Amino acid sequence: MKVCAQITGWGKCLPQRILTNEDLAKRVDTSDEWIRTRTGIAARRIADVRESTATLAIRAARNALSVADLSPQKLDLIIVATATPEYIFPPTACLVQDALGASRAGAFDLSAGCSGFVYALSIAAHSIEAGACRNALVIGSETLSRIVNWEDRSTCVLFGDGAGAVVLQAAEGDGGVLSSVLGADGSGADLLIIPAGGSRRPASPASVANGEHYIHMDGREVYRFATRIMARASREAIQAAGLTLDQIALFIPHQANIRIIDSAAHELNLPKDRVYVNLQRYGNTSAASIPIALCEAIEEGRLQPGDHVVLVGFGAGLTWGAAVVRWGRPTPVRPVPLWRRSASWLGYRLASVRSLGMRLLRKLDALLGAPWRNGRR
Repeated sequence: MKVCAQITGWGKCLPQRILTNEDLAKRVDTSDEWIRTRTGIAARRIADVRESTATLAIRAARNALSVADLSPQKLDLIIVATATPEYIFPPTACLVQDALGASRAGAFDLSAGCSGFVYALSIAAHSIEAGACRNALVIGSETLSRIVNWEDRSTCVLFGDGAGAVVLQAAEGDGGVLSSVLGADGSGADLLIIPAGGSRRPASPASVANGEHYIHMDGREVYRFATRIMARASREAIQAAGLTLDQIALFIPHQANIRIIDSAAHELNLPKDRVYVNLQRYGNTSAASIPIALCEAIEEGRLQPGDHVVLVGFGAGLTWGAAVVRWGRPTPVRPVPLWRRSASWLGYRLASVRSLGMRLLRKLDALLGAPWRNGRR
């Protein structure tokens, strides 16, 4: 029997703070009308000082594992797609792995800009289909507010923070992730870029003073690229899945700009009721936008077992990706019993204790050296 990668759990996490267009108009030369007509965005969420890419990812992951009714200890793989990692290294995924207590899981970050979630979903699905793992956690998490120049109205109005996650599990049959199409064109790398902070241009007083650690974007060229690639990638993924457009129940695009979404829908001849849009509430959350939108579509009853959904994104790189999923999980899911929620809470507390214990053991090992190691054996 063929093994497929089925989405069995999903979850999101959004900061509490809401930054409206009216709020932005007090900081930069813009207006609610200017932003809405050009982007479709009305508000976005902004992480507070206690929140980060990792904390948002952990909360979204816990929600997804709860829906899947899966213990973190059964995870084989964790992928965090992000353009705003906690650190250059270690990977944010390792921080998530530690916080969850997923002691059996491999973990790594994936950088593909706003296409990152689709890239990560494809890799996890292929790993499951190949038999390399059975349970995978795929997260898109971003704190773009940390890399936005709040004096540049061409970019600061666009981006927001948040995280979304899905659990993929091996199942028998021909459902789950049916196809994925990934692409890149590095000749457009300079169109959407943070110029400094990497090995080519390390951080320096000059790079900071020149604002080279903020997002720099050629909006016109990115727009032209996106309107061309969204429909094309979607068609390729649908064809690879052996389906036709009229068999697609829902189209969930990267939430970057309403004009780009409308252009893609028009080219695909999709009516508005088959296109999911929530960017008016959250803005562009990069790799987190598709999983957040997927979670909300499920919550609103937009997906039922047997439905086919297209997930498609584009981003820095330039990159693009599209995937077709046959939905298999009934919604809404049954509430998790109190005793199981309590057990999960205890498990995460124990994971924190274990992490602290491992750190203390390392310090003790370094302090006592070889005699301690010999005695420990």
